Amino acid sequence: MSFQGWDRVQIDTKEGLKTAVAPVIVSASRATDIPAFYSDWLMQRLKAGYVKWINPFSRQDQYVSFTKTRVIIFWTKNAQPLLRHLPALDRMGINYYFHYTVNDYAAEGLEPNLPGLAARIQTFRQLAKAIGKKKVIWRFDPLILGQDLTVARLLEKVKRVGDALHPFTEKLVISFADIARYKRVQRNLINGGFSGYREFNPPEMRALAAGLQEMNQKWGLRIATCAEEIDLSPYSITHNKCIDDQLLIELFPHDQALMKFLGHEPAPPGLFPGATGRGRRAVNLKDKGQRKACGCIVSKDIGQYHTCLHLCQYCYANYSEKMVRRNYQEKRDPNAESILRN
Repeated sequence: MSFQGWDRVQIDTKEGLKTAVAPVIVSASRATDIPAFYSDWLMQRLKAGYVKWINPFSRQDQYVSFTKTRVIIFWTKNAQPLLRHLPALDRMGINYYFHYTVNDYAAEGLEPNLPGLAARIQTFRQLAKAIGKKKVIWRFDPLILGQDLTVARLLEKVKRVGDALHPFTEKLVISFADIARYKRVQRNLINGGFSGYREFNPPEMRALAAGLQEMNQKWGLRIATCAEEIDLSPYSITHNKCIDDQLLIELFPHDQALMKFLGHEPAPPGLFPGATGRGRRAVNLKDKGQRKACGCIVSKDIGQYHTCLHLCQYCYANYSEKMVRRNYQEKRDPNAESILRN
């Protein structure tokens, strides 16, 4: 097994025999909302057994085989189109859990193409009832400040969503918007009329964390930050692993191939009730392709930039609305090997 965490295999494609990576864990996706816009395409690719991924920087093709895939981590703001495919995923024997972002930025117009908040909350609840609340992680992500978006106002928004969702999840993940880091985010915010928005400073981060800690006395959720360096442990907020080996062990302990990959050895039968394991191998599964503060273990993302029609103004994955709409209207093909046909 290579250091990236996956093997290489030979597969038959439309272009003949190709070498493909064969990840155990697939991310779908940090780059676009596959459940919302490409769920039919994903099911076609799972049936075909592979996908062609285009590197966003080099533009080189890479084939990704699903022959050894044991789990898919879904990232979405609208899981409704994928719900009807969940029984098929179960029949395929593929494990999965969801990172489900439910923000409340309708008044600010920061998420222009999302369903209404009530509909998103209803879909979140529907999904959690179908697959279990441990498999549906609520994200309020990113947190962003502006002229009318103060820390106090944001806490009101988080509370409104949390009061509706906390019985249907066990965890809340937050992050603070990165604006200065991404020129395309700055441009998109300005083009959308949101030039007054800004990043958090440390005192504001701590003030928000204190507010979350107070409201979480009612919710009883685990709260964590995504790829943030600041230490918020005094407010009972930890650093997160979005691709989380410990959660995978808790959710899917009977998947022997997955447990072997994670280096988890199940407890011998009869040791004691509730025992799930007794050790880990000495291997570092941290995803070296992510930011230093990211705690994720290795996975293979199969999404593509410039393809998410939610058109969130703070998103780093879209270059411009014009490009996204052109891609979606002219290059989207459920039967193509990649999200956008060549």
